[in-house]
Amino acid sequence: MKNFLINTAFIGLLLLLNDVWGQNVQQTTQEYSTNMLEGELWWGGNIVDADLMPFDSTTDLSRNLKLHNKGNQSQPLLLSNRGRFIWSEDPIQFSIKEGKITVTPEKGKSIEYGQQGSNLIEVKDFVTQKFFPSNGKIPHEFMFTAPQYNTWIELMYNQNEKDILQYAQNILDNGFPPGVIMIDDNWQEDYGDWRFDPRKFDDPKGMVKKLHDMGFKVMLWVCPFVSADSEIFRYLAEEGLLIMDGDGNGKQNILWANTKNKAAVLRWWNGASAALDLSNPDAEAWFKDKLDILVNDYGIDGFKFDAGDVHQYKGDLIYKNGVYPSDQTEGFARLGLHYEFNEYRAAWKSAGLPLAQRLRDKGHEWGDLEKLVPGILVQGILGYNYVCPDMIGGGQYRTFLNGALIDEELVVRSAQVHALMPMMQFSAGPWRVLSEENSAYCKDMAILHEKYADYIINLAHESSKTGEPIIRHLSFEFPNQGFDTIDDQFMLGKDILVAPVVKKGQRERQVVLPKGKWKDQNGKTYRGGKTITVDAPLHVLPYFTKAKTS
Repeated sequence: MKNFLINTAFIGLLLLLNDVWGQNVQQTTQEYSTNMLEGELWWGGNIVDADLMPFDSTTDLSRNLKLHNKGNQSQPLLLSNRGRFIWSEDPIQFSIKEGKITVTPEKGKSIEYGQQGSNLIEVKDFVTQKFFPSNGKIPHEFMFTAPQYNTWIELMYNQNEKDILQYAQNILDNGFPPGVIMIDDNWQEDYGDWRFDPRKFDDPKGMVKKLHDMGFKVMLWVCPFVSADSEIFRYLAEEGLLIMDGDGNGKQNILWANTKNKAAVLRWWNGASAALDLSNPDAEAWFKDKLDILVNDYGIDGFKFDAGDVHQYKGDLIYKNGVYPSDQTEGFARLGLHYEFNEYRAAWKSAGLPLAQRLRDKGHEWGDLEKLVPGILVQGILGYNYVCPDMIGGGQYRTFLNGALIDEELVVRSAQVHALMPMMQFSAGPWRVLSEENSAYCKDMAILHEKYADYIINLAHESSKTGEPIIRHLSFEFPNQGFDTIDDQFMLGKDILVAPVVKKGQRERQVVLPKGKWKDQNGKTYRGGKTITVDAPLHVLPYFTKAKTS
Protein backbone atom coordinates (compact mmCIF):
# COMPACT_ATOMS: atom_id res chain seq x y z
CA MET A 1 0.00 0.00 0.00
CA LYS A 2 2.86 2.35 0.89
CA ASN A 3 4.59 1.75 -2.49
CA PHE A 4 1.28 2.30 -4.25
CA LEU A 5 0.83 5.68 -2.55
CA ILE A 6 4.40 6.70 -3.39
CA ASN A 7 4.00 5.68 -7.03
CA THR A 8 0.64 7.44 -7.24
CA ALA A 9 2.15 10.63 -5.79
CA PHE A 10 5.07 10.43 -8.23
CA ILE A 11 2.76 9.97 -11.22
CA GLY A 12 0.67 12.88 -9.97
CA LEU A 13 3.79 15.05 -9.81
CA LEU A 14 4.74 14.12 -13.37
CA LEU A 15 1.24 14.94 -14.57
CA LEU A 16 1.39 18.27 -12.77
CA LEU A 17 4.77 19.09 -14.34
CA ASN A 18 3.52 18.09 -17.76
CA ASP A 19 0.48 20.29 -17.25
CA VAL A 20 2.70 23.24 -16.29
CA TRP A 21 4.98 22.60 -19.27
CA GLY A 22 1.99 22.27 -21.56
CA GLN A 23 0.78 25.70 -20.48
CA ASN A 24 4.13 27.23 -21.37
CA VAL A 25 4.94 25.42 -24.62
CA GLN A 26 3.37 26.03 -27.99
CA GLN A 27 4.19 24.12 -31.15
CA THR A 28 4.20 24.80 -34.88
CA THR A 29 5.46 23.15 -38.05
CA GLN A 30 5.46 26.50 -39.83
CA GLU A 31 8.00 29.29 -39.87
CA TYR A 32 7.86 31.13 -36.56
CA SER A 33 8.67 34.82 -36.10
CA THR A 34 8.75 37.01 -33.03
CA ASN A 35 9.83 40.56 -32.32
CA MET A 36 12.31 41.17 -29.53
CA LEU A 37 10.85 42.82 -26.48
CA GLU A 38 12.32 46.06 -25.19
CA GLY A 39 15.69 45.32 -23.61
CA GLU A 40 15.49 41.64 -24.55
CA LEU A 41 18.70 39.69 -25.21
CA TRP A 42 19.02 36.22 -26.76
CA TRP A 43 21.55 33.39 -26.80
CA GLY A 44 21.65 30.20 -28.85
CA GLY A 45 22.69 28.20 -31.91
CA ASN A 46 26.42 27.70 -32.40
CA ILE A 47 28.83 27.97 -29.47
CA VAL A 48 31.46 29.51 -31.74
CA ASP A 49 29.19 32.55 -32.17
CA ALA A 50 29.47 33.26 -28.44
CA ASP A 51 31.42 36.49 -28.97
CA LEU A 52 28.42 37.79 -30.98
CA MET A 53 26.03 37.07 -28.10
CA PRO A 54 23.81 38.11 -26.57
CA PHE A 55 21.89 38.89 -29.73
CA ASP A 56 19.98 42.16 -29.51
CA SER A 57 17.87 44.45 -31.71
CA THR A 58 21.00 45.54 -33.64
CA THR A 59 22.06 41.96 -34.54
CA ASP A 60 22.04 40.99 -38.22
CA LEU A 61 22.75 37.25 -38.42
CA SER A 62 21.56 34.08 -40.16
CA ARG A 63 22.45 30.47 -39.32
CA ASN A 64 21.50 27.06 -40.72
CA LEU A 65 22.23 24.41 -38.10
CA LYS A 66 21.53 21.66 -40.60
CA LEU A 67 24.53 22.64 -42.70
CA HIS A 68 27.11 24.05 -40.31
CA ASN A 69 28.00 24.02 -36.63
CA LYS A 70 31.08 26.16 -37.36
CA GLY A 71 33.45 23.64 -35.83
CA ASN A 72 32.09 23.45 -32.30
CA GLN A 73 29.08 22.44 -30.26
CA SER A 74 25.63 23.56 -31.36
CA GLN A 75 22.14 23.34 -29.93
CA PRO A 76 18.71 23.83 -31.58
CA LEU A 77 17.82 26.31 -28.86
CA LEU A 78 17.31 30.06 -28.52
CA LEU A 79 16.51 31.60 -25.15
CA SER A 80 16.29 35.11 -23.72
CA ASN A 81 16.78 37.12 -20.58
CA ARG A 82 13.02 37.72 -20.54
CA GLY A 83 12.26 34.03 -20.07
CA ARG A 84 11.40 33.16 -23.68
CA PHE A 85 12.66 30.12 -25.58
CA ILE A 86 12.53 28.41 -28.98
CA TRP A 87 13.50 24.73 -29.39
CA SER A 88 13.39 21.95 -31.96
CA GLU A 89 14.47 18.31 -31.86
CA ASP A 90 15.69 18.72 -35.45
CA PRO A 91 18.03 21.19 -37.16
CA ILE A 92 16.63 24.68 -37.62
CA GLN A 93 17.44 27.77 -39.61
CA PHE A 94 17.17 31.06 -37.81
CA SER A 95 17.81 34.69 -38.62
CA ILE A 96 17.85 37.87 -36.58
CA LYS A 97 17.36 41.19 -38.31
CA GLU A 98 16.00 44.55 -37.15
CA GLY A 99 14.91 43.10 -33.82
CA LYS A 100 12.96 40.22 -35.36
CA ILE A 101 13.77 36.52 -34.89
CA THR A 102 12.61 34.12 -37.59
CA VAL A 103 12.97 30.36 -37.13
CA THR A 104 12.33 27.81 -39.88
CA PRO A 105 11.94 24.13 -38.94
CA GLU A 106 12.84 21.21 -41.16
CA LYS A 107 10.02 20.24 -43.51
CA GLY A 108 7.38 18.33 -41.60
CA LYS A 109 9.13 18.87 -38.27
CA SER A 110 8.05 21.12 -35.42
CA ILE A 111 9.48 23.83 -33.25
CA GLU A 112 8.38 24.51 -29.70
CA TYR A 113 8.33 27.95 -28.13
CA GLY A 114 7.01 29.75 -25.10
CA GLN A 115 7.98 31.52 -21.90
CA GLN A 116 8.97 30.38 -18.44
CA GLY A 117 9.80 32.97 -15.80
CA SER A 118 11.21 36.41 -16.43
CA ASN A 119 14.98 35.93 -16.63
CA LEU A 120 17.75 33.76 -18.04
CA ILE A 121 18.13 31.39 -15.09
CA GLU A 122 14.42 30.59 -14.88
CA VAL A 123 14.03 29.80 -18.57
CA LYS A 124 17.33 27.89 -18.66
CA ASP A 125 16.19 25.66 -15.79
CA PHE A 126 12.89 25.05 -17.57
CA VAL A 127 14.36 24.05 -20.95
CA THR A 128 17.01 21.91 -19.24
CA GLN A 129 14.46 19.79 -17.41
CA LYS A 130 12.11 19.55 -20.37
CA PHE A 131 14.43 19.08 -23.35
CA PHE A 132 17.84 17.81 -22.16
CA PRO A 133 17.84 16.73 -18.50
CA SER A 134 21.15 15.54 -17.11
CA ASN A 135 21.57 11.80 -16.57
CA GLY A 136 23.39 11.87 -13.22
CA LYS A 137 26.82 11.00 -14.64
CA ILE A 138 29.96 13.04 -15.34
CA PRO A 139 33.21 12.41 -17.22
CA HIS A 140 35.92 10.86 -15.05
CA GLU A 141 36.76 13.02 -12.03
CA PHE A 142 40.46 13.04 -12.96
CA MET A 143 39.63 15.12 -16.04
CA PHE A 144 38.47 17.87 -13.68
CA THR A 145 40.96 17.56 -10.85
CA ALA A 146 44.23 17.36 -12.82
CA PRO A 147 45.54 19.31 -15.81
CA GLN A 148 45.34 17.77 -19.26
CA TYR A 149 48.38 17.61 -21.55
CA ASN A 150 47.84 17.17 -25.28
CA THR A 151 50.83 16.05 -27.34
CA TRP A 152 49.72 17.83 -30.52
CA ILE A 153 51.78 21.04 -30.34
CA GLU A 154 54.99 19.32 -29.25
CA LEU A 155 54.88 16.33 -31.61
CA MET A 156 52.38 17.26 -34.34
CA TYR A 157 52.11 14.35 -36.82
CA ASN A 158 55.16 12.62 -35.36
CA GLN A 159 53.45 10.93 -32.44
CA ASN A 160 55.90 8.30 -31.18
CA GLU A 161 56.71 6.35 -28.06
CA LYS A 162 60.09 7.94 -27.27
CA ASP A 163 58.92 11.54 -27.49
CA ILE A 164 55.62 10.93 -25.68
CA LEU A 165 57.50 9.50 -22.71
CA GLN A 166 59.91 12.44 -22.83
CA TYR A 167 57.01 14.91 -22.89
CA ALA A 168 55.57 13.27 -19.78
CA GLN A 169 58.95 13.36 -18.06
CA ASN A 170 59.34 17.05 -18.93
CA ILE A 171 56.01 17.76 -17.25
CA LEU A 172 57.21 16.22 -14.00
CA ASP A 173 60.76 17.58 -14.20
CA ASN A 174 59.40 21.12 -14.47
CA GLY A 175 57.18 20.75 -11.42
CA PHE A 176 53.84 20.46 -13.19
CA PRO A 177 51.40 17.94 -11.69
CA PRO A 178 50.68 14.74 -13.63
CA GLY A 179 47.33 14.59 -15.36
CA VAL A 180 45.74 13.26 -18.52
CA ILE A 181 48.08 12.67 -21.47
CA MET A 182 46.20 12.98 -24.78
CA ILE A 183 48.15 11.33 -27.60
CA ASP A 184 47.04 13.12 -30.73
CA ASP A 185 46.66 12.29 -34.43
CA ASN A 186 49.03 9.93 -36.27
CA TRP A 187 49.75 7.39 -33.53
CA GLN A 188 47.65 4.95 -35.58
CA GLU A 189 48.53 2.95 -38.67
CA ASP A 190 45.81 4.59 -40.77
CA TYR A 191 42.48 6.38 -40.37
CA GLY A 192 40.07 3.60 -39.50
CA ASP A 193 42.89 1.20 -38.66
CA TRP A 194 43.11 1.87 -34.94
CA ARG A 195 46.32 0.02 -34.16
CA PHE A 196 49.57 1.55 -32.95
CA ASP A 197 51.97 2.19 -35.82
CA PRO A 198 54.83 -0.29 -35.21
CA ARG A 199 57.27 2.09 -36.89
CA LYS A 200 56.70 4.60 -34.08
CA PHE A 201 55.83 2.42 -31.09
CA ASP A 202 58.07 -0.48 -30.07
CA ASP A 203 56.07 -1.39 -26.96
CA PRO A 204 52.83 0.63 -26.72
CA LYS A 205 51.50 -1.43 -23.83
CA GLY A 206 54.73 -0.87 -21.93
CA MET A 207 54.57 2.85 -22.74
CA VAL A 208 51.06 3.12 -21.29
CA LYS A 209 52.17 1.30 -18.14
CA LYS A 210 55.11 3.69 -17.73
CA LEU A 211 52.78 6.67 -18.09
CA HIS A 212 50.41 5.19 -15.53
CA ASP A 213 53.30 4.61 -13.13
CA MET A 214 54.27 8.29 -13.55
CA GLY A 215 50.76 9.30 -12.43
CA PHE A 216 49.18 9.97 -15.84
CA LYS A 217 46.02 8.70 -17.49
CA VAL A 218 46.21 8.10 -21.25
CA MET A 219 43.77 9.06 -24.00
CA LEU A 220 44.11 8.50 -27.75
CA TRP A 221 42.92 10.66 -30.63
CA VAL A 222 40.35 9.03 -32.95
CA CYS A 223 38.03 10.22 -35.73
CA PRO A 224 35.11 8.76 -37.74
CA PHE A 225 37.05 8.75 -41.03
CA VAL A 226 38.57 5.84 -42.93
CA SER A 227 41.46 6.14 -45.38
CA ALA A 228 39.98 5.27 -48.75
CA ASP A 229 42.99 3.42 -50.14
CA SER A 230 43.29 0.86 -47.36
CA GLU A 231 42.43 -2.72 -46.52
CA ILE A 232 40.09 -1.67 -43.72
CA PHE A 233 38.20 0.56 -46.16
CA ARG A 234 37.50 -2.35 -48.47
CA TYR A 235 36.24 -4.45 -45.57
CA LEU A 236 33.96 -1.70 -44.21
CA ALA A 237 32.60 -0.88 -47.65
CA GLU A 238 31.83 -4.55 -48.30
CA GLU A 239 30.00 -4.77 -44.96
CA GLY A 240 27.96 -1.62 -45.70
CA LEU A 241 29.31 0.27 -42.68
CA LEU A 242 30.35 3.42 -44.55
CA ILE A 243 28.33 6.41 -45.67
CA MET A 244 27.22 5.77 -49.23
CA ASP A 245 27.39 8.13 -52.17
CA GLY A 246 23.97 9.10 -53.45
CA ASP A 247 25.25 10.65 -56.66
CA GLY A 248 23.07 9.30 -59.41
CA ASN A 249 25.33 10.18 -62.33
CA GLY A 250 27.43 7.04 -62.09
CA LYS A 251 30.75 8.64 -61.17
CA GLN A 252 31.19 6.35 -58.18
CA ASN A 253 30.66 3.27 -60.36
CA ILE A 254 33.97 4.16 -62.00
CA LEU A 255 35.77 5.12 -58.78
CA TRP A 256 34.75 1.97 -56.91
CA ALA A 257 34.46 -0.49 -59.76
CA ASN A 258 35.54 -3.39 -57.55
CA THR A 259 33.41 -2.46 -54.55
CA LYS A 260 29.85 -3.70 -54.03
CA ASN A 261 28.80 -0.63 -52.02
CA LYS A 262 29.72 2.77 -53.41
CA ALA A 263 31.22 4.62 -50.46
CA ALA A 264 31.29 8.40 -50.42
CA VAL A 265 34.57 10.26 -50.09
CA LEU A 266 34.47 13.37 -47.91
CA ARG A 267 36.87 16.28 -47.68
CA TRP A 268 38.24 17.21 -44.28
CA TRP A 269 41.40 18.86 -42.94
CA ASN A 270 43.53 15.75 -43.47
CA GLY A 271 42.48 15.13 -47.05
CA ALA A 272 39.79 12.92 -48.59
CA SER A 273 38.44 9.91 -46.70
CA ALA A 274 35.47 7.64 -46.40
CA ALA A 275 33.43 7.87 -43.20
CA LEU A 276 31.74 5.41 -40.89
CA ASP A 277 27.96 5.63 -41.03
CA LEU A 278 27.28 6.22 -37.35
CA SER A 279 23.53 6.07 -37.91
CA ASN A 280 24.14 2.35 -38.46
CA PRO A 281 24.29 0.42 -35.16
CA ASP A 282 26.61 -2.12 -36.76
CA ALA A 283 29.15 0.61 -37.67
CA GLU A 284 28.95 2.01 -34.16
CA ALA A 285 29.50 -1.47 -32.70
CA TRP A 286 32.47 -2.07 -35.03
CA PHE A 287 34.11 1.21 -33.92
CA LYS A 288 33.47 0.48 -30.25
CA ASP A 289 35.01 -2.98 -30.63
CA LYS A 290 38.24 -1.44 -31.97
CA LEU A 291 38.34 1.09 -29.13
CA ASP A 292 37.67 -1.60 -26.54
CA ILE A 293 40.69 -3.56 -27.80
CA LEU A 294 42.85 -0.51 -27.04
CA VAL A 295 41.34 -0.27 -23.57
CA ASN A 296 41.56 -3.97 -22.74
CA ASP A 297 44.83 -4.94 -24.42
CA TYR A 298 46.89 -1.76 -23.94
CA GLY A 299 45.41 -0.08 -20.88
CA ILE A 300 44.18 3.03 -22.69
CA ASP A 301 41.86 5.06 -20.44
CA GLY A 302 39.76 6.85 -23.06
CA PHE A 303 39.63 8.81 -26.28
CA LYS A 304 39.71 12.26 -27.81
CA PHE A 305 36.90 12.08 -30.39
CA ASP A 306 37.87 14.61 -33.05
CA ALA A 307 36.17 15.74 -36.28
CA GLY A 308 32.57 14.62 -36.84
CA ASP A 309 31.52 18.20 -37.64
CA VAL A 310 28.15 18.67 -39.32
CA HIS A 311 29.67 20.56 -42.25
CA GLN A 312 31.99 17.66 -43.12
CA TYR A 313 29.03 15.58 -44.32
CA LYS A 314 28.45 17.44 -47.57
CA GLY A 315 26.92 16.28 -50.82
CA ASP A 316 24.36 13.71 -51.84
CA LEU A 317 24.93 11.11 -49.14
CA ILE A 318 23.02 8.01 -48.12
CA TYR A 319 22.83 6.97 -44.45
CA LYS A 320 21.57 3.71 -43.01
CA ASN A 321 19.06 5.38 -40.68
CA GLY A 322 19.65 9.06 -40.03
CA VAL A 323 18.62 11.74 -42.47
CA TYR A 324 20.68 14.73 -41.32
CA PRO A 325 24.44 15.33 -41.07
CA SER A 326 23.75 16.13 -37.41
CA ASP A 327 22.68 12.49 -36.94
CA GLN A 328 26.29 11.51 -37.67
CA THR A 329 27.57 14.02 -35.11
CA GLU A 330 25.05 12.72 -32.58
CA GLY A 331 26.07 9.12 -33.29
CA PHE A 332 29.71 10.02 -32.74
CA ALA A 333 28.77 11.38 -29.31
CA ARG A 334 27.10 8.09 -28.37
CA LEU A 335 30.48 6.36 -28.66
CA GLY A 336 31.95 8.61 -25.98
CA LEU A 337 29.31 7.57 -23.48
CA HIS A 338 31.09 4.20 -23.18
CA TYR A 339 34.28 5.84 -21.84
CA GLU A 340 34.60 8.06 -18.76
CA PHE A 341 37.69 9.65 -20.31
CA ASN A 342 36.43 11.40 -23.42
CA GLU A 343 36.68 14.73 -25.22
CA TYR A 344 34.69 16.36 -28.02
CA ARG A 345 35.17 19.60 -29.93
CA ALA A 346 32.11 19.24 -32.16
CA ALA A 347 28.72 18.16 -30.86
CA TRP A 348 25.05 18.35 -31.72
CA LYS A 349 22.29 18.29 -29.12
CA SER A 350 24.51 16.53 -26.57
CA ALA A 351 23.75 18.77 -23.59
CA GLY A 352 23.28 17.00 -20.26
CA LEU A 353 25.45 14.04 -21.27
CA PRO A 354 28.70 13.13 -19.44
CA LEU A 355 30.93 14.27 -22.30
CA ALA A 356 33.85 16.67 -22.00
CA GLN A 357 33.32 19.52 -24.48
CA ARG A 358 36.29 21.63 -25.60
CA LEU A 359 36.01 24.96 -27.35
CA ARG A 360 37.13 24.92 -30.98
CA ASP A 361 40.76 25.68 -31.83
CA LYS A 362 41.90 29.22 -31.11
CA GLY A 363 44.85 31.04 -32.59
CA HIS A 364 47.82 32.42 -30.70
CA GLU A 365 46.36 35.91 -30.64
CA TRP A 366 44.69 38.20 -28.15
CA GLY A 367 41.44 38.43 -30.07
CA ASP A 368 40.98 34.68 -29.71
CA LEU A 369 41.94 34.74 -26.04
CA GLU A 370 39.08 37.18 -25.47
CA LYS A 371 36.68 34.58 -26.91
CA LEU A 372 37.41 31.92 -24.29
CA VAL A 373 35.24 33.24 -21.49
CA PRO A 374 32.24 34.11 -23.73
CA GLY A 375 32.49 30.64 -25.28
CA ILE A 376 32.47 28.84 -21.94
CA LEU A 377 29.58 31.00 -20.69
CA VAL A 378 27.44 30.17 -23.73
CA GLN A 379 28.29 26.47 -23.40
CA GLY A 380 26.73 26.64 -19.94
CA ILE A 381 23.71 28.61 -21.13
CA LEU A 382 23.01 26.01 -23.84
CA GLY A 383 23.49 23.03 -21.52
CA TYR A 384 27.09 21.93 -22.16
CA ASN A 385 28.47 21.90 -18.62
CA TYR A 386 31.61 19.70 -18.59
CA VAL A 387 33.79 22.09 -20.54
CA CYS A 388 37.37 23.05 -21.34
CA PRO A 389 38.79 26.06 -23.20
CA ASP A 390 41.08 25.44 -26.15
CA MET A 391 44.73 24.55 -25.49
CA ILE A 392 46.64 27.08 -23.41
CA GLY A 393 48.22 29.66 -25.71
CA GLY A 394 46.24 28.39 -28.72
CA GLY A 395 45.89 25.11 -30.54
CA GLN A 396 47.47 25.87 -33.92
CA TYR A 397 50.80 24.09 -34.08
CA ARG A 398 52.55 26.38 -36.58
CA THR A 399 52.51 29.09 -33.92
CA PHE A 400 54.88 27.10 -31.73
CA LEU A 401 57.40 25.75 -34.23
CA ASN A 402 61.05 26.36 -33.41
CA GLY A 403 61.88 29.92 -34.33
CA ALA A 404 58.27 31.12 -34.13
CA LEU A 405 57.57 34.36 -32.29
CA ILE A 406 55.87 33.47 -29.01
CA ASP A 407 53.88 36.04 -27.04
CA GLU A 408 54.79 34.87 -23.54
CA GLU A 409 52.32 37.23 -21.88
CA LEU A 410 49.52 35.68 -23.93
CA VAL A 411 50.42 32.16 -22.82
CA VAL A 412 50.47 33.16 -19.15
CA ARG A 413 47.13 34.96 -19.37
CA SER A 414 45.68 31.98 -21.23
CA ALA A 415 46.75 29.67 -18.39
CA GLN A 416 45.02 32.04 -15.97
CA VAL A 417 41.76 31.82 -17.92
CA HIS A 418 41.97 28.01 -17.69
CA ALA A 419 42.93 27.78 -14.03
CA LEU A 420 39.44 28.08 -12.52
CA MET A 421 37.56 26.49 -15.40
CA PRO A 422 36.21 22.92 -14.98
CA MET A 423 39.15 21.61 -17.02
CA MET A 424 42.48 23.05 -18.16
CA GLN A 425 44.62 21.80 -21.03
CA PHE A 426 48.27 22.38 -21.91
CA SER A 427 49.89 21.34 -25.17
CA ALA A 428 52.89 23.54 -25.92
CA GLY A 429 55.29 22.91 -23.05
CA PRO A 430 55.60 26.17 -21.07
CA TRP A 431 59.13 25.10 -20.12
CA ARG A 432 60.04 25.08 -23.83
CA VAL A 433 58.33 28.23 -25.13
CA LEU A 434 58.52 30.53 -22.08
CA SER A 435 61.13 32.02 -19.81
CA GLU A 436 61.70 30.23 -16.53
CA GLU A 437 59.73 32.93 -14.70
CA ASN A 438 56.72 32.82 -17.02
CA SER A 439 56.73 29.02 -17.06
CA ALA A 440 56.55 29.15 -13.26
CA TYR A 441 53.48 31.40 -13.52
CA CYS A 442 51.79 28.72 -15.64
CA LYS A 443 52.77 26.06 -13.13
CA ASP A 444 51.18 28.17 -10.40
CA MET A 445 47.91 28.11 -12.35
CA ALA A 446 48.04 24.31 -12.61
CA ILE A 447 48.54 24.13 -8.85
CA LEU A 448 45.69 26.62 -8.30
CA HIS A 449 43.42 24.38 -10.37
CA GLU A 450 44.35 21.42 -8.16
CA LYS A 451 43.64 23.52 -5.06
CA TYR A 452 40.02 23.91 -6.12
CA ALA A 453 39.65 20.36 -7.43
CA ASP A 454 37.23 19.19 -4.74
CA TYR A 455 35.07 22.28 -5.21
CA ILE A 456 34.96 21.74 -8.99
CA ILE A 457 34.14 18.05 -8.63
CA ASN A 458 31.27 18.84 -6.26
CA LEU A 459 29.93 21.30 -8.82
CA ALA A 460 30.22 18.69 -11.58
CA HIS A 461 28.23 16.14 -9.57
CA GLU A 462 25.66 18.80 -8.71
CA SER A 463 25.39 19.69 -12.39
CA SER A 464 24.79 16.02 -13.27
CA LYS A 465 21.64 16.15 -11.16
CA THR A 466 20.32 19.67 -11.71
CA GLY A 467 21.74 20.65 -15.11
CA GLU A 468 23.13 23.88 -13.64
CA PRO A 469 26.35 25.03 -15.32
CA ILE A 470 29.66 24.74 -13.50
CA ILE A 471 30.78 28.01 -15.08
CA ARG A 472 27.94 30.47 -14.75
CA HIS A 473 27.07 33.79 -16.27
CA LEU A 474 26.79 36.48 -13.59
CA SER A 475 23.12 36.86 -14.48
CA PHE A 476 22.55 33.24 -13.37
CA GLU A 477 23.52 33.90 -9.79
CA PHE A 478 22.42 37.53 -9.75
CA PRO A 479 19.38 37.83 -12.06
CA ASN A 480 17.71 41.12 -12.92
CA GLN A 481 20.74 43.16 -11.80
CA GLY A 482 21.97 44.34 -15.20
CA PHE A 483 24.75 41.75 -15.68
CA ASP A 484 23.43 40.17 -18.90
CA THR A 485 26.11 41.65 -21.17
CA ILE A 486 29.14 40.98 -18.95
CA ASP A 487 31.17 38.29 -20.71
CA ASP A 488 34.72 38.82 -19.42
CA GLN A 489 33.93 37.62 -15.88
CA PHE A 490 32.37 34.37 -14.72
CA MET A 491 31.16 32.56 -11.65
CA LEU A 492 32.64 29.20 -10.70
CA GLY A 493 29.61 27.82 -8.93
CA LYS A 494 27.84 30.14 -6.53
CA ASP A 495 30.81 31.35 -4.55
CA ILE A 496 33.79 32.25 -6.74
CA LEU A 497 33.89 35.20 -9.15
CA VAL A 498 36.77 35.15 -11.65
CA ALA A 499 37.90 38.18 -13.66
CA PRO A 500 40.89 37.18 -15.83
CA VAL A 501 42.93 39.66 -17.82
CA VAL A 502 42.55 39.08 -21.57
CA LYS A 503 44.03 42.24 -23.06
CA LYS A 504 47.71 42.67 -23.89
CA GLY A 505 49.71 44.92 -21.59
CA GLN A 506 46.90 45.29 -19.06
CA ARG A 507 48.13 45.38 -15.46
CA GLU A 508 44.87 46.34 -13.78
CA ARG A 509 41.25 45.73 -14.61
CA GLN A 510 37.76 46.76 -13.62
CA VAL A 511 35.67 44.14 -11.86
CA VAL A 512 31.91 44.26 -11.38
CA LEU A 513 31.15 42.95 -7.89
CA PRO A 514 27.52 41.95 -7.18
CA LYS A 515 25.99 42.91 -3.87
CA GLY A 516 27.45 41.31 -0.78
CA LYS A 517 30.95 40.95 0.65
CA TRP A 518 33.82 39.50 -1.39
CA LYS A 519 37.37 38.47 -0.54
CA ASP A 520 40.13 38.58 -3.14
CA GLN A 521 42.91 35.99 -3.51
CA ASN A 522 44.93 37.80 -0.83
CA GLY A 523 42.11 37.93 1.72
CA LYS A 524 41.24 41.60 1.22
CA THR A 525 37.51 42.25 1.68
CA TYR A 526 35.37 44.36 -0.66
CA ARG A 527 31.78 45.48 -0.39
CA GLY A 528 29.89 44.62 -3.58
CA GLY A 529 27.20 46.37 -5.51
CA LYS A 530 29.75 48.42 -7.43
CA THR A 531 32.61 48.31 -9.93
CA ILE A 532 36.13 48.30 -8.54
CA THR A 533 39.60 48.52 -10.09
CA VAL A 534 42.15 45.92 -9.02
CA ASP A 535 45.85 45.47 -9.71
CA ALA A 536 46.62 42.57 -12.05
CA PRO A 537 50.36 42.22 -12.70
CA LEU A 538 51.31 39.37 -15.00
CA HIS A 539 51.51 36.75 -12.26
CA VAL A 540 48.06 37.58 -10.79
CA LEU A 541 44.67 36.12 -11.69
CA PRO A 542 42.02 38.31 -10.04
CA TYR A 543 39.33 36.21 -8.37
CA PHE A 544 37.00 36.72 -5.42
CA THR A 545 35.23 34.43 -2.97
CA LYS A 546 31.82 35.33 -1.64
CA ALA A 547 32.21 36.04 2.07
CA LYS A 548 29.85 34.14 4.33
CA THR A 549 27.45 36.29 6.32
CA SER A 550 26.82 35.52 9.97
